[in-house]
Amino acid sequence: MPPYPRTALCPSAEASSARFVPSRATVGLTLPGHPRSSAVARGAVSVVLRAHGLTAYRWPAVLVAAELVTVAAKLTPGRDLYLSLRYRDDVLRLLVWDQHPRHPVPAAEALCTGRRRALWLLATVVDDWGGEWGTGEAAPPQRGTRSWVTLPR
Repeated sequence: MPPYPRTALCPSAEASSARFVPSRATVGLTLPGHPRSSAVARGAVSVVLRAHGLTAYRWPAVLVAAELVTVAAKLTPGRDLYLSLRYRDDVLRLLVWDQHPRHPVPAAEALCTGRRRALWLLATVVDDWGGEWGTGEAAPPQRGTRSWVTLPR
């Protein structure tokens, strides 16, 4: 008798080894507000897309994640930020939440336009893919800013 128990393969596991068709994928990751977090985000997004059979999205999604995380880390150094990747209904959505506050005074907000300006490369890629992107205030109870991108199939 072997030193470990024998296991049988589940019949559904054999059936699922046929062609994998992604229908849903959801992954979230908390990162520090540090320039190196961009590399972590790129690697994580790449691995998740490969694991879910979504390699067609790899190039734009990795670039989008890197850009969103880089800008968030610059605006909130040393503070946590959150990266979310979700695939549903043939649309990939990436969201980054950071702790950069909304400015209550319009003049201060006008001076703090660095986020939209810094995301020019992201805007070009998203437009080329027929997607959408934006930034806004995080929904309560969260505080800070959320930046998001959607990329259709």
